[in-house]
Amino acid sequence: MTAYMKEYRLVELQTTFYRVVKLETARKWRNQAPEDFLFTVKAFQGITHPPSSPTWRRSNIKPTKNHGSLQPTKEVYESWKITKTICDELRSPFCLIQTPSSFRDTPENVRNAETFFSNVERGAFDIGFEARGWSLDAIAKICKKARLVHVTDPFLQDPVTLGKHRTVYLRLHGSPPGKSMYNYSYTDDDLAALYRKIKGYDGDVIYVLFNNVSMERDSKRFMKLVLSS
Repeated sequence: MTAYMKEYRLVELQTTFYRVVKLETARKWRNQAPEDFLFTVKAFQGITHPPSSPTWRRSNIKPTKNHGSLQPTKEVYESWKITKTICDELRSPFCLIQTPSSFRDTPENVRNAETFFSNVERGAFDIGFEARGWSLDAIAKICKKARLVHVTDPFLQDPVTLGKHRTVYLRLHGSPPGKSMYNYSYTDDDLAALYRKIKGYDGDVIYVLFNNVSMERDSKRFMKLVLSS
């Protein structure tokens, strides 16, 4: 972690999605990090993913039918409380809520999402929504109503919240332009196109996270490009 913090200014925590992280662990991370180092947090899967999701195999708690799908249940709200506590301890500026591809924009799921975001206690951080399989219209409506940041891969689509929210949060999964998600390394032309694209975005802060097989190498190449431009 010490070596990582010397090279980066930000990390998106994935552990917080798979497992319930102890408050003491989060406090240790924060104390080890430089004051200006940022932790963004991926929300615990108890909020979003049903027990049938293979991601639960890595969890340290056993899921129930009341977990996931943004259901208005005690288990889902408790999962948010866990996530918010970690975000607060880390002084995180951003919390990502990513729903599984099986969670489509059906009337029931949209109602669950609206209910969830209207009932949870908000923290001093932005909340991002990465909804896979939703129409842009449905995403735009929920983001506007719940004051969310649309999280997306810019090679796939621009965020619908551009110009409406001062925060931009991008997650590059390797596809497109890759033929297969994650198993793609970005070319110099890809990174140059990415830089041109984000320079045109209207936002106070733009987060760019790589989530592909060569994420370390590609992220360092992109940082070098930005710093040299």
